[in-house]
Parts: sequence; C-alpha cells; structure tokens
Amino acid sequence: MLVKLSGEAFAGGLGFGIDPDTTGKLALEIADVHRENVGVAVVVGGGNILRGQSASGKGMERATADYMGMLATVINAMALQDALEKLDVPTRVQTAIQITSVAEPFIRRRAIRHIEKGRVVILAAGTGNPYFTTDTAAALRALELHCDAVLKATNVDAVYDKDPKKFADARPYVQVGYEEAIERKLRVMDLTAFAVCMENDLPIVVFDIAVPGNIKRAVLGEPIGTLVGRTK
Repeated sequence: MLVKLSGEAFAGGLGFGIDPDTTGKLALEIADVHRENVGVAVVVGGGNILRGQSASGKGMERATADYMGMLATVINAMALQDALEKLDVPTRVQTAIQITSVAEPFIRRRAIRHIEKGRVVILAAGTGNPYFTTDTAAALRALELHCDAVLKATNVDAVYDKDPKKFADARPYVQVGYEEAIERKLRVMDLTAFAVCMENDLPIVVFDIAVPGNIKRAVLGEPIGTLVGRTK
C-alpha cells in the first residue's frame, strides 16, 4: 500500500513546521501497519514548511518555489524516518532529487526490494519536477511499486459533495466513481494525479489522519472515509 501524507499532517496543532509529538503518532500508525506484514510506501508533502504554488502566487518564480517545496518534503521524510526508527521499524528515504548525504535516490527496483525486505520506504521530493504536486508523485509511485491503492490521509474524514466547512448540509460519499468525481468537480486530488489513477484503475481511499488507527483500517480494507474507483 502507498500512504500519502500531507505536509500539514506533520504540523499538528502548531499549524506550521514539525510537531515531534504529532510525527511520533504518525510513526506509531505506520508501525502498526508494518507489524501486519504489509508492504508500505509513504509519500510525504511539504506544505507545513513551504508550498511551491502558494509561494509563486506571492511573486516567487514558480520553478524555484517548487524546488524549495521539494526540499521541504525531504525534511518531513527525515523526521518521519527518525520517528519510525525509534520504534525499531527499518526504513529507507528515497528522493526524486539527489541529496545523497541524507537519502538514496529513487530507484524503482531498489524501492521494491526494500519493501520486499520489510522496510518502510519514505518517498520525498515529489516527482523531482516543478509544476507537479506530491499527489501526482503518490499516484505515479503507487503504480511503479505495484501498490493496490493510494491511501490519501487528509484533514477531512471523507470526500463531500460540497465544502463541509462552508455548508452544514454537505454530504459525504462512501464510494464514488472517477467519472462522477470529475463531473461534480469533487476535490479528491489534483487533476493530473486523478487522471493517472483513473487511467490505470488505481483506487483512492480518502480518510481522516487525525483519527487514531485510521491508516491501519484503510490498509485492512475496512469501510472508512471515501473510496474512489471504477464503478460497475
């Protein structure tokens, strides 16, 4: 399975940066899955430190901002690695841009071998290219590593038909098809990432990361959040 963790997941109540307690809790969740002998890859975002698109909107050159965002994901990956190894979970950090002093470069066969050997592979720096989000990286890496689904851990408990923060009558979906999600303009992932999943029949499970045990529930296939996939 591939778990997509947003950068915000590392910030906890701080709202920005890295909260060690929150990162420790994320590591406990992943360690719990690892004990089930499930192969796990994790793609991390960097929005708790810097979001490239937002920085470019404030005047920074977009490619530069995106590369800075990639570096932010490496910081989060190292924090998660440290937390996991404190729990005796073997890990490897692989990055899409080369920073060989702190991580391996992403090599698909090596990543697969790490997973086969029982290591959690933490994937950072997105795709290594500006203008692409870590959602897109999660979709691509899930396919490259033969994962069964993308588990998108977010700060909401499901995909809704409208923004639940603005509309009290917003209705959550238990399951929704790719086509309906596009037609209704549901914000499951960015459009590029979503298209990759749809074209390759890669299911997406959207769930609330703040609820303890949710990652394990999603991995074990329990009904949780929203399942986005091909409808019959």
